[in-house]
Amino acid sequence: MLKEETVSANAEPASGRTALFGVIGNPIGHSLSPLMHNAAFQETGVNAVYLAFAVTDLGGAMAGVRALSIRGLSVTIPHKESVIAHLDALDPMADRIGAVNTVDNRDGRLIGYNTDAAGAMASLSEVVDVDGAEVAILGAGGAARAIGFALRDAGGQVTILNRSPAKGKRLAGEIGAAFHPLSGFRGGDYGVVINTTSVGMHPDAAAAPIPEKELKEGMVVMDIVYNPLRTRLLAAAEKRACRAIDGLAMFVRQGALQFELWTGQSAPIDLMARTVRAELEARQ
Repeated sequence: MLKEETVSANAEPASGRTALFGVIGNPIGHSLSPLMHNAAFQETGVNAVYLAFAVTDLGGAMAGVRALSIRGLSVTIPHKESVIAHLDALDPMADRIGAVNTVDNRDGRLIGYNTDAAGAMASLSEVVDVDGAEVAILGAGGAARAIGFALRDAGGQVTILNRSPAKGKRLAGEIGAAFHPLSGFRGGDYGVVINTTSVGMHPDAAAAPIPEKELKEGMVVMDIVYNPLRTRLLAAAEKRACRAIDGLAMFVRQGALQFELWTGQSAPIDLMARTVRAELEARQ
């Protein structure tokens, strides 16, 4: 929780009391996390700023977090798993998942959390009951790990589909799922499809992880990519009469959980969603 002197009734100008947060990843220029979190800080009167850091030297970056007393981090592709080696402790869920998307710096002790799982399940639960559903997860990275464990806990029958067989089989074995090569995806086998890869993310927005012809009417299709808001995969899903879930809901929910972890305050989730959606729509 932020120390009392970093919280005020209204947003303050940056000063020596201002807490620094950020997101690390590569690439990172597309990230709307700074926009979302800075809006939340301003709305709630938290004296903090949030920046984006393009990180290729993860060890050096994490040493910098300690040296500069950076208060907290969001962690995105490709660092969600490798960052664990640079932390002092893990929340039990993050430890079980083996991936971290949130770091809390508590007086120099770096603790890793995973808010992706809860964010994804909250988004899915509004549309479908995953208990007993056949679910295809595209990808085998940190987000796939988080969502896979959450789905298995909720009773979903999960299949991991990935371009790299070794990585996909390893994740499937760890979460108790089946594995198939991504190239062999057949839409008739699944009621829910979740894209956790970066395929379709800005600036490569013309790409899609699976062929449109494999999308079946009534299928639930979720893409965790949120920039662009309407990915090629989701546009194809809508065209094929699927139920589409964009990446905004999961993105905002996981961010709200981060905000609450860092500050101890309730997140202004509606404001966060409006802020991100307005920016995404302006970019269309």
